[in-house]
Amino acid sequence: MKEKTSIGIVLIFLSPALSAIFLFFILPLLSALFISFTDFDIYTLGDFRRLKFVGLENYIKIFEDDLFYKALYNTFYFVFIGGPLSIITSLLAALLLNSKFIKLKKFFRTVYFLPVVTTIVAVAIVWRYLYHPRFGVFNYILSLFGINAIDWLGDPKYAMPAIILLAIWKNFGYNMILFIAGLQNIPTELYEAAELDGASNWQKFKEITLPFLAPTTFFISIITMIGYFQLFAEPYVMTQGGPLNSTLSMVLYMYQEGFRWWNIGYSVSIAFILFIIILIITLIQFRYEKKIHY
Repeated sequence: MKEKTSIGIVLIFLSPALSAIFLFFILPLLSALFISFTDFDIYTLGDFRRLKFVGLENYIKIFEDDLFYKALYNTFYFVFIGGPLSIITSLLAALLLNSKFIKLKKFFRTVYFLPVVTTIVAVAIVWRYLYHPRFGVFNYILSLFGINAIDWLGDPKYAMPAIILLAIWKNFGYNMILFIAGLQNIPTELYEAAELDGASNWQKFKEITLPFLAPTTFFISIITMIGYFQLFAEPYVMTQGGPLNSTLSMVLYMYQEGFRWWNIGYSVSIAFILFIIILIITLIQFRYEKKIHY
């Protein structure tokens, strides 16, 4: 009897939060899943009687769409090139700012973290001018070394690397703070004992720092991967997916189908495909992490 009473009290206290989760997460998710099996478009918004159930037609159409594969390739390219580079940059910055020889640590941490809290649209606009083929800072620096100007955002070879560089600069500060927190939790006695044993800096980094940072690195890799798969604002502001769709991401493609061409059912189907991809890669990362620790 007491157990039933306690469960009832718990449910009463949880009901506001559970209701909010149901109304603002589960219900929209189920609605979107239903829409993905329909031909929902702009005409349906005016008259729901036009709505037709098409089954798996949207999903079949996705895998017959060459533009979808292009967006998928660009997204994977961004995630698996930009993600590791962002994590490595964050780790190097954290190691530098955690060093005993660096002064004004709080100042540098604040400066490096500022891009994270800066509006991505404003940042993308500024970087678009930095990448200007004629008046941009990057090409000016290259000219000092006798290198010809590069059309960073107008050449399919350089457009995605340019966006990756922007994303690394924009996001590494957040991961840097997490790495610093992880580094500060490593007992200093381990480094002192390693020094007494004559270990080099590389040996201390390999045998002490990396193993103790493994949980932090795993968490950062997960959130970085999920965030990078949702690439949207940078190509939307800077290139609109061009040139020649070389920066078209899955989220940008989903946006174009849903809000430019009003193929909402098809757009939602792309969203669920992206969700499944992220879920699969996340599960693979969790399984790989367990193998490392066990």
